[in-house]
Amino acid sequence: MDERKRDSIVAYLRRRMAEFGIEPDDIAASIAADHEKTRAARYRDASGNTWDGKGDAPQWVIQATSAGQSLEHFAIGETPEQQPAKHASVDWRQDPFAGSRLATVRTERPAA
Repeated sequence: MDERKRDSIVAYLRRRMAEFGIEPDDIAASIAADHEKTRAARYRDASGNTWDGKGDAPQWVIQATSAGQSLEHFAIGETPEQQPAKHASVDWRQDPFAGSRLATVRTERPAA
């Protein structure tokens, strides 16, 4: 973005803020409150719903855990490196269908 365009946008925003009586401190306080709210959350779902883990669980947590999902799945801030990998190893040498027609048949139907 060039400097002229940036200055134009800043002037427009200041004019609109003056129209609504918004001070820069109001915006800073709102941003800080949003940041604090997000930082305090310990769990988040795909829709953006959050929960701090205190008090009664919200409906989205109750529904997810009732459906068998673990609460740790929704934990914020955990990286895959922190969670141990639990992949079951499969010994394909013991597959009774290996090399047979059942192992190679495609389940997709050709387009008619």
